[in-house]
Amino acid sequence: MIRYLLKKLLYMVVSLFVLASATFFLMKIIPGNPFMSEKEIPKAIRAMLEAKYGLDKPLWSQYLTYINNLIHLDLGMSMKQQYTTVSSIIGTGFLYSLQLGIFAIILSVTAGIVLGIIAALNHRKFLDTFTIFLAVLGVSIPNFVVASGLQYFLGVKLRWFDVAGLNDITDYVMPTIALAVLPAAFIARLTRSSMLEVLTADYIKTARAKGMSGRIILYRHALRNAILPVVTYIGPMTANIITGSVIVEQIFGIGGLGKFFVNSITNRDYTLIMGLTLFYAVILMLARFATDIAYAFIDPRIKLNSRKEG
Repeated sequence: MIRYLLKKLLYMVVSLFVLASATFFLMKIIPGNPFMSEKEIPKAIRAMLEAKYGLDKPLWSQYLTYINNLIHLDLGMSMKQQYTTVSSIIGTGFLYSLQLGIFAIILSVTAGIVLGIIAALNHRKFLDTFTIFLAVLGVSIPNFVVASGLQYFLGVKLRWFDVAGLNDITDYVMPTIALAVLPAAFIARLTRSSMLEVLTADYIKTARAKGMSGRIILYRHALRNAILPVVTYIGPMTANIITGSVIVEQIFGIGGLGKFFVNSITNRDYTLIMGLTLFYAVILMLARFATDIAYAFIDPRIKLNSRKEG
């Protein structure tokens, strides 16, 4: 276990180094700079700003300074938000994105597994067909369409919730549903197909022949094996929900990371763009790492050192 953890951590460090380097040079290739605006900045002031942020130095010197700061966990200062560090911006925005993401993950996993089990237990019946229809619908409709529809019907027409902001716990309902629809639909399809395969296995037939109740067979034998493909999906899904809520956060006026990420690109805020990109990468890597560990706990037959390194 320790050897596996150390190897995974080494891969993560190397991947982050490659990503940090690629992001840095891409920022330099993109036309424009953080100090461009509709009103031309005097050359003297522009030169002072470039000197302040080290943009007047050679590219290799900027790169070495950037990597050295990363080693010391220093993401630098925002080039657009005065006297504000990138770390403080991430800390402020991530709180909202994390809270929203946790709610969406719980809803999507719970709803997806329940719908998948219902569909599998009612194979080729109405509930199965209806569940498949809902799953296809959920996968097909983008989350920004779901978010806009929820705002219109639940917020404007029925006035059950506020259309924007996070002033109360009920304000999480609509953005949570908007984020959870697609992953819940995907999990439902995964659970259904996996459960159908497991229910036809020989050990399930043997358990039934021994007279075990359907509930025991379902929870003790079938579900534990059928849930493995879902666990594989939960890792990247977690990262995608937390980091991919940019549009939903914008629609509902939530001050999460999505807002800062969009603004950083619009303003060409180099340090903030690179900091958020690396932060998103860390979340994705940790989610995949947690998935590998969860595999071993759910099914002890799976050895960590026998899995392919991702």
